[in-house]
Amino acid sequence: MEGDEISRALARSSASSAPRPDKIPNSVWKRVHKVAPHLIQDRLSPLVTYRSHPLTGKTADSIVLDKPGKPSYDSPSSFRVLVLLQTFSKILKRIMKSRLSCIARTTGLLNPHQCGSLAGLWASDAVTTLTHEVKTLQMAGRKFSTLFLGIRGGCDNVNPATLCGMPRAKRVNPYLVFWTKSFLSCRMCRLLYQGSPRVFAPVSVGTPQGSPASPLLLVIYVSHLHSEIPHGLSLSYVDDFGLTVSSAS
Repeated sequence: MEGDEISRALARSSASSAPRPDKIPNSVWKRVHKVAPHLIQDRLSPLVTYRSHPLTGKTADSIVLDKPGKPSYDSPSSFRVLVLLQTFSKILKRIMKSRLSCIARTTGLLNPHQCGSLAGLWASDAVTTLTHEVKTLQMAGRKFSTLFLGIRGGCDNVNPATLCGMPRAKRVNPYLVFWTKSFLSCRMCRLLYQGSPRVFAPVSVGTPQGSPASPLLLVIYVSHLHSEIPHGLSLSYVDDFGLTVSSAS
């Protein structure tokens, strides 16, 4: 674990993020790292060495909020859930996300036409790629159609066993595989609303909302949905897909 990795992770952490369940804001960790850099490094290095995510970082508070303008609040769909995570564990997640992102590019875990949650690949890149493909087809005198699809509840439905098997199949460094497995296992969450029991319950499916690593893990998880399209293109931005096909008529 390098001090520069911690500095970069903290630089990307918002000081205004709501801290739960320990209620320690990111501004505290930024100050700690500035005054005594070794403290955070000494706490995180053993976790990387032993390929583990701390149990205290696997608990989350889920704030249940009303969706405005609903005619009735008798259905769960009338509410949205805001998940708040421990800020210290986010430092480790950002570091491991950065490492996994670099390896994923070189081991074939990602499809070349995936954008989003990856450094240097933004929505503008997806738009530019699609525009270029369409103009190329037009110049060749072909007719084309694009179907846009969105994966509903992508992060909420990730199967941890399937996800962990994907980097293992690509022979990714075992410590990243084991850390990912540890990160997704033994998670606990409690729903907070008026009159709630405020007790933690186990969560066995999905990646935690609000975690810096979750979007990247989802991108890896859906990478196999990309298929080769003759005279066309399969393109995605995180969990949004665009399938372009063409023909001569």
